[in-house]
Order: sequence, then structure tokens, then C-alpha cells
Amino acid sequence: MAGEMSVITQSVVTVTISSSLNSFGSERRFQKDLTIAGLKDKLVLLTGASVGSMKLEVYNTDNKLICLLDNDTALLGSYPVDDGMRIHVVDPNAKIGEFEDVSKVEKFEISADEYAKRADSVRAFKEKMKLGRFKEVTPEEQQRLDEEKKLKEQQEKEKAESIKVGDRCEVRVPGQPARRGCVQYVGTTDFKPGYWIGVQYDEPLGKHNGSVKGRQYFQCPDKYGGFVKPENIEVGDFPEEGMDFEDDEM
Repeated sequence: MAGEMSVITQSVVTVTISSSLNSFGSERRFQKDLTIAGLKDKLVLLTGASVGSMKLEVYNTDNKLICLLDNDTALLGSYPVDDGMRIHVVDPNAKIGEFEDVSKVEKFEISADEYAKRADSVRAFKEKMKLGRFKEVTPEEQQRLDEEKKLKEQQEKEKAESIKVGDRCEVRVPGQPARRGCVQYVGTTDFKPGYWIGVQYDEPLGKHNGSVKGRQYFQCPDKYGGFVKPENIEVGDFPEEGMDFEDDEM
């Protein structure tokens, strides 16, 4: 009789819990004086199965089914469940994999303004600790940064003004093979600040036909055009030469 059943082995058993509702398992420890009904209550939270339709199967270490936990009033310890075995939760009324489908999970979204108002965010922590872009800059350091920026802009302008449309050139982007072509554009652009040099490569090594984001800066066959910063280009008597590459400029 169920009321006469008692635990006669160690008080705790360690088993693996698997489920027909998902593809992963987890190791858990249960008291052997836990009733099967109590076990099912715990497994609801672990697997998402329903108590009303839940079936529990016990598999030994050889992965063979040895019994069913089919008496809700019986104790777990009254069944031959030992350490290392597996309890498999079956719920025929649930859709397999439904708890793994993250497309059904509502995404949490917050606007930039609302995020900025939160006191428990990473942004708030960095601002409080003066880290990253919130780091305090002394007037002297800010002056130095401004001077460095101004100098770099001036050097870029001077380099750009030394390059003329029609010049033969060689593009040398760090980490990329050199490419040769002809200068087709020199000046500022709408897509990014600063000076840019438009190049028609000798071979289809570019990204476009001289058009970027709807504006035609120069004309060339498709995949022959590219833009690079003045610092990454040298003009001179460079004969045509084909080569393979991977680029990262506009």
C-alpha cells in the first residue's frame, strides 16, 4: 500500500532531468521522502510541463527504461531510483520545443532618452564613475586634443590638395594588399566628414561605380570605384597591375 511505503536508502538522490518539451537536460538533487506529486510540482518549473498530463519515466545508467513514477502519493524513495539515473518528463499535450522558440519571447526595447534616464544602467554607472566618454578632461588636455585634431585636419587637407584628378596612384590601406588605379575625385563628401579621394581601380577591386548613397561623385564601371583617405594613397608613375584583395574603405 502507498501509505506503508518508506525510504530505506540514502535520503537524497541525484538524477538527470530530461523532457520531451526541450532538447537539454539538467542535474538535480531530490529528497527521497518527496512524494511523486511533490516531485511533479518541482518539475513543472523546471520543464514547463503540466502536472495534469505529466508522465515520469525512469532510465538507468544504461539508458534503459526501468519504471514509471505513476503513483502520486508514493515517495520517490519507494521506487528504484539511484544516483546517476535519469527521470524523463513526458507531456503529450505540450508542443515539442515550444519553450525553446525564442521568437515567441517579447523583446524588451527602450528608447535612447528613456535609457539615459535610468539610474541602474551601464551608462549611468560609467557616467557616475567618469569612465569612457564620461571621463573628465582637464582644460589643458582638451586644448591638446583640439590642437591634435586641428593639425590632423590640416595635414589631410594639404595632402588632398597635392593630389589631382587624373593622377596615377597606389592605394595602401593598412592590412590590405596595395591596389593601383587613377584618381577621379578629390574633396569632401556627404557620406563622411573630411577629405576623400575617389579612385577608379585598374581592375574590379572596388565597391561601386563612383556613386555612394545616391550621389554620383565620378563615373566608372561598377565594382571599379572606391574612396580612401588621403593618408592611404600615393600618386606617381604607377603602371597598371592586377591583384586580389579585401578592402574596408568606402
